[in-house]
Amino acid sequence: MVKDLLRSHSSVRKYTGEEIPKEVVRDLIETAQMAATSHFIQAYSVIWVTDADKKKKLGELSNNEFQFKTAGASFLFCVDFKRLEAAGKKQGVEIVADSAENLLAGVADVALFAQNFVIAAESEGYGICYIGGARNNPADISELFNLPEHVFPMFAMTIGKPTKRNETKPRLPLDAVLHENSYDEEKYDTLLDEYDATLEEYYQHRSSNQKMSNWTKQMADFLVEQRRPFIKDFLASKGFTWK
Repeated sequence: MVKDLLRSHSSVRKYTGEEIPKEVVRDLIETAQMAATSHFIQAYSVIWVTDADKKKKLGELSNNEFQFKTAGASFLFCVDFKRLEAAGKKQGVEIVADSAENLLAGVADVALFAQNFVIAAESEGYGICYIGGARNNPADISELFNLPEHVFPMFAMTIGKPTKRNETKPRLPLDAVLHENSYDEEKYDTLLDEYDATLEEYYQHRSSNQKMSNWTKQMADFLVEQRRPFIKDFLASKGFTWK
């Protein structure tokens, strides 16, 4: 069942190295295109990285070189308003790409497109891993793949036949993310204590990379300071100035 597939997701970082056939990749992308899209703008593009040197460089620039070595296919998912710019020119108008609303719409579009791709791939027995590290060096990655103005990398992704299936990491309790009629922040102290205990148990007993940690500690360490402060200037260099 689809729900069972969705509930079984875990990231894969080591693959068998078996190459994914071109027709399979094209079919997965075509399936992904049926995702919902804001006002039908379809503001995404994906770079299929088949060149060995570019794949190696993408791994280096995203600080994830290891998993690219064994992946059956590697991709770079991008927010793309260049195609929409071309559509506007055909109609004799200049589109407004650099608005906060359009930026949000593009990010949502590429995320929905990529998640459809993931579900399609996992339904065929493949494993995947999103690589947000592509935003570590977005300017260099843009140059590597000739990304024009109004196109920027959102994340990379590897897919392939997994060498092993990792355990599914417990998510937040349902009531931590579900609110009824109004937002309730009062419940977090209790629910987050429960979730910390659940994750501590998981980390100590999973089959590999055991450690002592919990969710609130991880999030505090992760968000205690601004991450990738260069992103705003990079987006401005791509023509997104937050009007």
